Amino acid sequence: MKALSIAKFRSFQTCASARGTFTFLALDHRQNLRRANPRFQDDGELSRFKLDVTTELAPYATGVLLDPEVSAAQAIASGALPGNRGLVVALEATGYTGDPHARRSQILPGWSVEKAKRMGASMVKLLVYYHPDAPTSGEIEDFVAQVAAECQQVDLALMLEPLSYPLKGERLSGEEKRRVVIETARRLTAISGVDLLKAELPQATDDADMARLADACAELHEASQAPWILLSAAVSFETYLQQVEVACRAGASGIAVGRAVWQEAVPLEGSARLDFLRHTARPRLERLTALCLALARPFTEVYTSSAPFDWYRHY
Repeated sequence: MKALSIAKFRSFQTCASARGTFTFLALDHRQNLRRANPRFQDDGELSRFKLDVTTELAPYATGVLLDPEVSAAQAIASGALPGNRGLVVALEATGYTGDPHARRSQILPGWSVEKAKRMGASMVKLLVYYHPDAPTSGEIEDFVAQVAAECQQVDLALMLEPLSYPLKGERLSGEEKRRVVIETARRLTAISGVDLLKAELPQATDDADMARLADACAELHEASQAPWILLSAAVSFETYLQQVEVACRAGASGIAVGRAVWQEAVPLEGSARLDFLRHTARPRLERLTALCLALARPFTEVYTSSAPFDWYRHY
């Protein structure tokens, strides 16, 4: 068991089910949504979409992942985000800088860990592009360590989302994807202050071999020094449902699901959008939440906290 501060332990409690499992509704997408629907080039339209999804689906998740530009503060101010659901706010600017085979990430200009703490975030999320063999790998590790130290300073939990990429060609092969995702988990969760890993599937997304996935997830679980959750990567809902069951049985503490639940709502407007969210997306999320509640590993099997009676003197 690892000890967390009272504040970080509370961050986890706020974002988890009563059993200690996670079903995060992921809605921090920006540029990929703007590309998918030209109307979302307008900030107001993009914000309206995210608030509609948050309003309809947040009550069925344990927490919601939002961006600071058009949705996090707006979801609070509008009442779209229920007060009893965790709020995770992204730190990074969309996309990457540098060479496609040596990528760099950066904090959104004008935004910071300290501001996220002040606005009431339960956690912050940092996305980095990472390949353990890339010439920028050490730079990314230092960047993660710096952000983790800032989170330690203000006592705010950090969710880390590393995304792999190929050093040659257009995509990672299945075996390389497995190696890269697992080695990434091993290296980056060893950094002090990385509290929760938002992990990619450790095999090609079009690989339907669930036995091979179970083996890869078990290896990922062994490599990660932090609790981990599985992202959805825009696969179909039925495919993701199978992946989630395998991941949770292997030790995942839950999920961060976005497009696998709500992607068909992107081109819709008005009543058609709400109808889809209520009658298709909501049952999907309920099924995933029930699955995580039944099978996922509670974070309390990894983390503990303590409060001696004089704790406040030294806090």
